[in-house]
Amino acid sequence: QVQLVESGGGLVQAGGSLRLSCAVSGVTFSLYTMGWFRQAPGKEREFVAAVSWSGGTTYYADSVKGRFTISRDNAKNALYLQMNSLKPEDTAVYYCAAKLRGTGSYTDKYGYWGQGTQVTVSS
Repeated sequence: QVQLVESGGGLVQAGGSLRLSCAVSGVTFSLYTMGWFRQAPGKEREFVAAVSWSGGTTYYADSVKGRFTISRDNAKNALYLQMNSLKPEDTAVYYCAAKLRGTGSYTDKYGYWGQGTQVTVSS
């Protein structure tokens, strides 16, 4: 079955960095567009970043542009999110998600989700 497992979350001070990873199994990874989403307490889940199947195209929410970098390694079936200059408002549970390439825009119609990893940024 399809599995997405996030890791790398934790507690960091404002201005610090974290690198999230997502290990994917059960699918042909290179056929899938991959994304990161987050959900803060009391708020709806929101799009953070996405990367095309080849890694050649990336797309970011305005709130993280210039601070976060999404990447993937198709040989390792892995997705990453490098988060720099973290702010308290980045505190959330971060989820990786997958969908077949060519379906919808970069921000929607993801069919597979991980369980999430908590990121907490202290001020």
